Amino acid sequence: MIQSAAAFAGKRYAVLGLARTGLAVVRSLRASGAQVTAWDSRDEPRQQVLAEYGANVELADPVSTDLTGYAGVVVSPGVPLNRHPITEAAARYDVPLIGDIELFAQARPNLPDHRVVGITGTNGKSTTTALIHHLLQTAGVPSEMGGNIGLPILGQPPLAAGGVYVLELSSYQIDLTIRLDCDVAVLLNATPDHLERYGSFDAYVASKARLFGMQGFGHLAIIDYRAEMDEDILRFAPDGQPFQFIDAIDLPGDQSEWASLQGPHNRANAAAAVATVRWLGLDDATIVAGLKTFNGLPHRMERVAEANGVIFINDSKATNPASAAPALAAFPPNPDRRIHWILGGLPKGNDLDECLPFFGNVAAAYTIGDAGPRFAEILEPHVPVERSEMMCEAIRQAIEAAKPGDVVLLSPACASFDQFRDYEARGDTFRQIVDALLNGEEC
Repeated sequence: MIQSAAAFAGKRYAVLGLARTGLAVVRSLRASGAQVTAWDSRDEPRQQVLAEYGANVELADPVSTDLTGYAGVVVSPGVPLNRHPITEAAARYDVPLIGDIELFAQARPNLPDHRVVGITGTNGKSTTTALIHHLLQTAGVPSEMGGNIGLPILGQPPLAAGGVYVLELSSYQIDLTIRLDCDVAVLLNATPDHLERYGSFDAYVASKARLFGMQGFGHLAIIDYRAEMDEDILRFAPDGQPFQFIDAIDLPGDQSEWASLQGPHNRANAAAAVATVRWLGLDDATIVAGLKTFNGLPHRMERVAEANGVIFINDSKATNPASAAPALAAFPPNPDRRIHWILGGLPKGNDLDECLPFFGNVAAAYTIGDAGPRFAEILEPHVPVERSEMMCEAIRQAIEAAKPGDVVLLSPACASFDQFRDYEARGDTFRQIVDALLNGEEC
């Protein structure tokens, strides 16, 4: 794990929230010689801390604790600071609310020489983070990814000298960070989100903009043109800070050859990743090799199989029409490639308006779940529709209809809860059924 006696020994911290990240924080602080008060509303994680540390970690709710002399209250990003009493409690004692990323930032001076990349934005963060990590690993550069993806960064072993930490950062995590100086900071886009927490779009954007305000002068900002022109995303950055606009970045090759990076949204993700690793010293030949071998994230335009010239893609993470639209846009009309679209589940609305501009990319639709009948009514004036009802039948029908070059795409535009535990279970089921049917088995 990442630890730093120089940064934390002898200090006292409260940790609120003991899920995976909170437990990693407790372990890192204790290994660094800090005193820790920990709390979670659930009994199970409290018992886990008790089993690991006994009396060496105090179990107490920081909301009702005397926080005099504490160096910080380490809060889970999921804690709603705008309405949780911990905000008032910490302010009463003049104790900062921080997150695990801030602890990582404080530990950095004691780690082997390294660089940090921070990626934020409303959409595309996970794909871009994973892609940068993959490109670095393909080039033989030691790297780890963490933050809002993968394992908690404090729970991972320190990188050897020359390594790169690649961090996906939500606005919530940035809110809890004070001094993370990213060698490269990326803002992919900014559209209204989490307004129940921020109250206004400008306040949400200001949270994202703080990532650039923490950068040292001379480090690189990679930003969305519209976010800068309309929202002044560099409002807190040092004067004269180097920056690049994502849409002005040249790609080193043919995007059509990057199976898991299709579509205009992935062009932007790839451009941000390419600019990042170029700044870190990778050459274009190495970058192209990495782009071609990137398989995407599970359930996000994940290429799960190819048989008889037909590609099978799991985009189960598309839980509403707005997130399904980019998947449809990724495969424009082509006489040799059309989409067999599997969609449906528990609807979050009553229309497919965001997907409408891309109906022409669809060879046939296969509707499933609670939304199936309504989606079939919407689609039937535009494309052939099979009212499949169940996932197995939809995949079977799509396989029978697909021709070489076609794409069988699960992009449900719905939540999963009518038939599956979550979108991950739905995607796993898609993968398993595809594998079974392609091998002549029943599903």
